[in-house]
Amino acid sequence: MPPKFMGLTGRPLSLAVSTVATTGFLLFGYDQGVMSGIITAPVFNDVFTATKNNSTMQGFVTAIYEIGCLFGAIFILTCGDWLGRRKAMIMGGAIMIIGVIIQVTSEAGHTPLAQFIIGRIVTGVGNGINTSTIPTYQAECSRTTNRGLLICIEGGVIAFGTLIAYWIDFGASYGPPDLTWRFPIAFQIIFGLVVCIGMIWLPESPRWLLTRERYEEGENVIAALRGLEVQDEETQLQKAIIMDSIRASGYAGKGTPFKALFTNGKTQHFRRMMLGASSQFMQQVGGCNAVIYYFPILFEQSIGQTRNLSLILGGVNMVVYAIFATTSWFIIERAGRRNLFLWGTVGQCLSMVLVFACLIPGTTSAAKGAAVGLFTYIASFGATWLPLPWLYPAEVNPIKTRAKANAVSTCTNWLFNFLIVMITPIMISSIGWGTYLFFAIVNACFIPVIYFLYPETKQRSLEEIDLIFAKGYTQKISYVRAAKEMPFFTDEEIEEEATKYGFAGSDEEIVMPEKRRRSVKNEEELASTQGGLME
Repeated sequence: MPPKFMGLTGRPLSLAVSTVATTGFLLFGYDQGVMSGIITAPVFNDVFTATKNNSTMQGFVTAIYEIGCLFGAIFILTCGDWLGRRKAMIMGGAIMIIGVIIQVTSEAGHTPLAQFIIGRIVTGVGNGINTSTIPTYQAECSRTTNRGLLICIEGGVIAFGTLIAYWIDFGASYGPPDLTWRFPIAFQIIFGLVVCIGMIWLPESPRWLLTRERYEEGENVIAALRGLEVQDEETQLQKAIIMDSIRASGYAGKGTPFKALFTNGKTQHFRRMMLGASSQFMQQVGGCNAVIYYFPILFEQSIGQTRNLSLILGGVNMVVYAIFATTSWFIIERAGRRNLFLWGTVGQCLSMVLVFACLIPGTTSAAKGAAVGLFTYIASFGATWLPLPWLYPAEVNPIKTRAKANAVSTCTNWLFNFLIVMITPIMISSIGWGTYLFFAIVNACFIPVIYFLYPETKQRSLEEIDLIFAKGYTQKISYVRAAKEMPFFTDEEIEEEATKYGFAGSDEEIVMPEKRRRSVKNEEELASTQGGLME
């Protein structure tokens, strides 16, 4: 009988894992959008007087959240391998709830701004922990055939979280003063509880368990996620493939040292870390949060609409955002990562060109064209750059460095997220349409980087991706070309290819099949003397 978690096994268990993981990103999206309709609300400014008609302080109060997220990502960078994926997600959700409580209990006359900022930072720490951990957890619990889809769904629901936040902000604006800002912020506690409570009964990542030498638990999780018996041949084959990559790394049972992130050779750890981190960097400096966080403000200041209409248009824009975010779910495994990166970059660049060109005349009629540009930007972003930087680092990095490299990527995200959110109101006040010209130029610079440096990873197993970099390194060809030329392999063929590319020494990720067979044979002989299967 297959093992069960939460009373589930096979597809239902995988669905439960994906549901809780997706809720974590729904919470991320909600918290990302909730301040947009609050920060300029008169009742909010009356309590937090320093934010009234002060774009710098508004930017600071909104952006300080990203600093908390950065601290959370750094925590996972240093302690994630020790803590594990499951405990990290529980901790992240709980910390977010604490931060929300601190924010909504701020009272006028009792240094409310200081308390609110502390609450924003604490909430950010929890979100930084979750966003550093959830994509890795999802990738390590997923099958090759649907890994891209599941992580794209996670990325896509960020848009749905932001959509919910925008419309709750709008609805709450018609309520009593306290409801206007306290309720939208407090509402996210619901999502945090789903993450915390759900992860209590869901399994740990099988790859993390095997890395920590908890072999029986690891094979139980593998079997449960696939709906198979522990003794089933496929369960044992998957376990063997994961163990091959762990044994060769030399770090089984202990955390990966930071120096491993900066090695190259056949496994190209440093290059792969930089590929993941650069995708998060480009997502942020491409201008996404200049639109998401400040859409109502952009309409008020750049296009000259009333606050009420700006809130409505912001909500409509988020509907567009959410609709287009779902398109990646249907095309990610067909179009591939590279094509979506490139298409999205072109769309964002042209949209920003339209925005700044229409703002130059300074007339109301021309400004309507800028509104169209903001809508096409968010559509392009939602379908491509929203989910991809969460997927790409989680799959492009090898098991040895995945947790730390993914945390580096997330740190990059939050660092530049803070920068963009902080400077956007100042840029709009100072240079007006030049803000959008800047983002147009930045997006244009992404195209050659993606085209020449980003290898395709669609429909590849996590262990198979290791072979792409081995092929590129040993054959002295670009990794983009290596990915194009390398055929798709079965699990058995992955081990055969490891020999072909000459994996050897402490830097290899996959042990040669002869070594693995001897190891398995010895383990089976030991198991037979003790009356059970052991690892």
